[in-house]
Amino acid sequence: MESRPITLSGMTVLITGAARRLGRIMALSAAQAGADIILHHIHSPQEAEETAETIRGFGRNAWVLKADLSNSDETKRLCDFAFSLAPISGLINNAAIFKPLDLTSTTLEDWNQHIQINLTAPFLLSQNFAARFDGSPPGRIINILDWRAIRPGKDHFPYTVSKSALAAMTKSFALSLAPGILVNAIALGAILPPENEPYDQNIIKKVPMQRWANLDELGSLITYLLNGPTYITGEIIHLDGGRHLIYT
Repeated sequence: MESRPITLSGMTVLITGAARRLGRIMALSAAQAGADIILHHIHSPQEAEETAETIRGFGRNAWVLKADLSNSDETKRLCDFAFSLAPISGLINNAAIFKPLDLTSTTLEDWNQHIQINLTAPFLLSQNFAARFDGSPPGRIINILDWRAIRPGKDHFPYTVSKSALAAMTKSFALSLAPGILVNAIALGAILPPENEPYDQNIIKKVPMQRWANLDELGSLITYLLNGPTYITGEIIHLDGGRHLIYT
């Protein structure tokens, strides 16, 4: 049986944190497959416009929206404005903060900020998306996680807790929104170093595949989950080279 080519023609996808880094890769990959893209950013207007121009160069529509996801009212308005632009059929909750904090160094402000941006914002956007989506084929929600969400340790404490909760929310939303909306997640491993830091080859010593992920592997997985089988929901796919299998 021949596999059908992946095409996202006719889809409009809202991607948070889409101006740069991994969000940009997701946006460009979805656009190259035929989707129109609504790019969210908070502090990257120039990069957002440059990404949008690249997408328009593919012959696709692209819009840029700014919103502070640490503010619940702005998060809700982001969804309102996005749906006023086009009928959205895909949502990628990518925006997140990632601070190297352990338990003792985490302040209440740090805790609240991680929970708000990494968990509450995806909750609000997904809830609003579900309330507004009324189409066929099923809508698609993709949450971006981390291998630490499944194998939590002492490092990056508030980040890991927020992503672990997002993993649980992925499964709960999948149950709540079936069959009209599919909800899946991607748990990333070594793919990009933190901003302004070089690639640290020590990171991949515990990665069974012994390498960093290629950016096009993320793009391929995103387009697959936006257009793949409609019998897949509630899944967390690890794009981490097997890192989550190692317990140390």
